[in-house]
Amino acid sequence: MVGLLLYTQTENWYLVPMLWGIGILILVILIVTAYLQRRTGIRLNHELQELDKARQSNIEYEFILRAMKIATWHMDPVNRLCSYDADFRDGKNSYTTTPDTPLEMMWDYLEKNDSERVRVALEDLLAGRTNYYHQVYRVRLNNKGLTYWEESYATIAARDDDGRPTKIVGTSMRIDEQKQMEIDLINARNRAEESDRLKTAFLANMGHEIRTPLNAIVGFADLLPVVESEEDRNQLIEQIRMNNHKLLQIIDGLVSMSKVEAEAKSLVRSQTDVVSLLKEIADSFAALVDPSVLVLITEFPYPELMITTDAAKLTEAVHNLMENAVKFTEKGSITLGYELSEGDHLRIFVRDTGKGIAQEDQQRIFERFVKVDEYIPGTGLGLSVAKSHINNLGGQIGVESELGKGSTFWIDLPLV
Repeated sequence: MVGLLLYTQTENWYLVPMLWGIGILILVILIVTAYLQRRTGIRLNHELQELDKARQSNIEYEFILRAMKIATWHMDPVNRLCSYDADFRDGKNSYTTTPDTPLEMMWDYLEKNDSERVRVALEDLLAGRTNYYHQVYRVRLNNKGLTYWEESYATIAARDDDGRPTKIVGTSMRIDEQKQMEIDLINARNRAEESDRLKTAFLANMGHEIRTPLNAIVGFADLLPVVESEEDRNQLIEQIRMNNHKLLQIIDGLVSMSKVEAEAKSLVRSQTDVVSLLKEIADSFAALVDPSVLVLITEFPYPELMITTDAAKLTEAVHNLMENAVKFTEKGSITLGYELSEGDHLRIFVRDTGKGIAQEDQQRIFERFVKVDEYIPGTGLGLSVAKSHINNLGGQIGVESELGKGSTFWIDLPLV
C-alpha cells in the first residue's frame, strides 16, 4: 500500500500543482463573479431608484398638468407632423390632433382672423428663426361660428448637427374664463366712465333744473302783491303751483335714487289690490293733464286683483312711468292698465302716443342720469328708480317703442 502511494505520488508529480491551479482559478472566478454580481446588484438598485424617481416625477408632472389644465404636444419640423401627448384642458370639444397629424390641417380649425398670425409665428419656430412661441387665438368648434379661446407656448427641444430644429414641444390651455373676465372688466370700466360722464352732465344740468322752477316760484310770488286783477292773480297762483310741483318732482327723484340701494333689502310685502293702486295713480295724473289735448285711459279687466308685493315701491315705479309718459306726450292719449300673462304673471303697462324712443336708446334709458332728450326737463333718474324697485320685487321692466309712434313701458311681476 505504501509502495503504491509513493509510486502514484512519484509518477504524477504535476497533478498537485494542477489541482492547486484549478482551485485558485475557481476561487478567482468565484471572487470575480461575486464582485460582478455585487456591481450588478448596485446598478440594478440604482436603476430601480431612478425608475422610482422617474415614476414619482411623472406623477408630479401629471398632477401639475392636471392642476393647471394644460395639454402637451410635440411637433416634427422635418416631416411637419403634430401629436398631442396629454390633454387635461377644461371645456368640451377641445381640439386635439390624432397622432402624426399634418400641420396644414390645423389651420382650418383656427378663427380666420387669428389663423395667419399663428401660422407665421409657428413657421418661424419650425424654421429655427425664433426659439420661443407664444400665441393667443380662437379655435372653431363647428361651422356654426362657435369658438373658444386658447393660449399656447412652444420651444425647440432638439436640433440636428446643422442647428435645424428636429423636435418642438409645446403646451396649450383654454382661457375662456380669463377672456370673459377681461370682457367684463372692460365693460365695467366703460360703464364706470359712462357713469362718471353722466354724473358730470347731471350735476351741470341739475343747477338749471332746480333754478328754473325756483325762479318762477320766487318771481311770480313777488308779483302777487302788485297784481290787482283776480284773474291775473289766479294765473300767477296756478303757475306757482305748477312750478312747485316740478320742483318737488326733482327733489323726490333725487331722494328716491339715494334711498333705492339702501332700501333694496327692506321690502315690506303685503296683500295689495293692484286695481285700487293703479286707480289712485290714474286719478292723481288726471288733474295734471289737459283733457282737451291729452286723454288719460285706464284698462282694468277685473275690478279687483290681489297680489303680494311692496305697495309703496310698486306705486313709485308705476308713478315714474306715468310721469315719463306725460312728459313726452304732447297730445293723443296715455293708457294705464294691466293684463294677466300665462296665468302666473301680472303685466302692468303704460302706453302713450308720444314721440317714441330710438332702438339704440331703449336699454340705456333705464340707466342712471340718462336723458335721451336734453331739452326736456328732468333728472334722468325716474326710470332708473323704477327699474331698481321692480328688480327688487323680483320682476322685470322694459319698453317697446318706435320713433314717432309712441311707447309702451311694461312691468312683469309674479302674482305670488
